[in-house]
Amino acid sequence: MEFNNEKKKLSRQSSSFRLRSPSLNALRLHRVFDLFDKNNDGFITVEELSQALSRLGLEADFSDLKSTVDSFIKPDKTGLRFDDFAALHKTLDESFFGGEGSCCDGSPESDLEEAFNVFDEDGDGFISAVELQKVLKKLGLPEAGEIEQVEKMIVSVDSNHDGRVDFFEFKNMMQTVVVPSS
Repeated sequence: MEFNNEKKKLSRQSSSFRLRSPSLNALRLHRVFDLFDKNNDGFITVEELSQALSRLGLEADFSDLKSTVDSFIKPDKTGLRFDDFAALHKTLDESFFGGEGSCCDGSPESDLEEAFNVFDEDGDGFISAVELQKVLKKLGLPEAGEIEQVEKMIVSVDSNHDGRVDFFEFKNMMQTVVVPSS
């Protein structure tokens, strides 16, 4: 993978968001690992990673992906353990985005705006049930199965009752998220 040529292009187009709290980042990374580990064997193979990226609309050349991932897989292992996955994530973050916080102005508000934009696929300033369902499906989450369930998720944070989530409702919801201590 050619990191330098893609760095500037990807840093502006990143649909990922970075939280300032290391414990929240670790929790988020564990969730991603669990989503990608389709057979729940504690390892992510190159095939599982390739399929996950494809589901997210991120096509990667398989041989480049294999070459990169293989360098993080420990000898006599079949895939990435969580620690290996975390090391790969850190290396890619540093290569593409210059490490922690370089894609944004460093404020929690900009992190939230970037997160909001992941869900607001049409860029109209609102997250609809359909948009939320699309993102949940891309992530392979079972909550995406029925639109009625997704609509309930929207209603639970829709304080002005317009049937969609604006940035301020999203921000309020994100500020009330409780993360259990490990």
